[in-house]
Amino acid sequence: MGGKIKELYNNLCKKEWDPMTTGILIGLFSILIAAWWRPWGAVGAVRNWGDWILYGIGIYSDPATLESLGFIDEDGESLLKMSIWYNTGSVIGLGFVGGAFLSACLGGQFALRFPPIREWVKAVIAGILMGIGATFAGGCNVGGMFNAIGNLSAHGFAMWFGLIFGVLFGLWLLYKEMEHITWGSGGAKTIDFPIQVQFVVGIAVLAVMIWGAYQYANYDGDEAADYINSLPGILLIAVALGYTMQRGRWCMVQGFREPHMTGNATMAKSVALTISIVAVGTAVLKYGVPARTGGEAVLAEINYVRGTFGWGGVFGGFVFGLGAMLAGGCGTGTLWRVGEGQLKLWLAMIVFALSASLSGLWVKSMAWEENEVLGKYVYMPDSLGYGPTLAIILFAMAAWYVIVTWNEDSNKLILPM
Repeated sequence: MGGKIKELYNNLCKKEWDPMTTGILIGLFSILIAAWWRPWGAVGAVRNWGDWILYGIGIYSDPATLESLGFIDEDGESLLKMSIWYNTGSVIGLGFVGGAFLSACLGGQFALRFPPIREWVKAVIAGILMGIGATFAGGCNVGGMFNAIGNLSAHGFAMWFGLIFGVLFGLWLLYKEMEHITWGSGGAKTIDFPIQVQFVVGIAVLAVMIWGAYQYANYDGDEAADYINSLPGILLIAVALGYTMQRGRWCMVQGFREPHMTGNATMAKSVALTISIVAVGTAVLKYGVPARTGGEAVLAEINYVRGTFGWGGVFGGFVFGLGAMLAGGCGTGTLWRVGEGQLKLWLAMIVFALSASLSGLWVKSMAWEENEVLGKYVYMPDSLGYGPTLAIILFAMAAWYVIVTWNEDSNKLILPM
């Protein structure tokens, strides 16, 4: 019996999960979190954290700015819902990082990893680019591409297109760096922690997450109670997402990079499968089934539909893809690597947060999205119906799957060094 318990622990907590299995689980959790309340994302959390950093150091102090950010209402009263502890995007981010940290600790993989000096510089540049790219695209690789397509919004295809070329350009720059730049290659070190300590810390983190969920569920006393009482599911499903991605080392930018770098298509195929699962599940949630609550949809159609189906989505995807290549992780890849102690990604995340906050405030003040300067709002079922929309998404994912699989054998799409 003891041997079987150890085997189960190894499978759940120590072994690296198969990418396809990981992708299926991510698709399932994506549908569950949307059914609970809203689709998940990464940049919403990161931008909220950036808002609070800039507010804390006094840069955001003007009442009009604070109202624009949602920190206060038109009467000048503080809005609890924008707190990092209560904003839904921030709660998802905290749960996600907590889940990745839990996975790393239980698997004995957490360590403080200091990168070479040059990587610190790349982290700053990457964070700036990722913040700008996510602003113009209407989200990072999750909200702007993965969950955008999964939520049947056309702007996801615009960012997808831009991401391909951003990652290719970033890969070309990586080759040039390897060929010509030797400065700053020293300074890397790793601080490890005993396995036993990591295990105890992991159990403590799990207890804190469960405690936090109970605190949200039992919040009472003001008009925000219903809102806050709905947060436990958001938190715990986000923990499951972070745990799953760290355990499977699942990173979307790898799905765009590897087919053109090594020819390996494993991650690209997993991402294509996961988007397909999310699209089908979301269609069920957004379709107004007549026998269900009077024909109302479980999930509002506007969820993750942004007005960036145009140059904004393509440009944002390109800039974000370039930044993700320099960082070594996409939006979610950055967060789960933060959870396992990669300090380069800690810095990239902080700069990403500040960049997303500042660029987001600027674009919002220009009302570019509302005035359709960046592109259009296109909820595909409005124009095509649910059946054709799903057919297009599934065909696109199948085509991507076939192309990268063919490239594994032919190497026709590999970018030469």
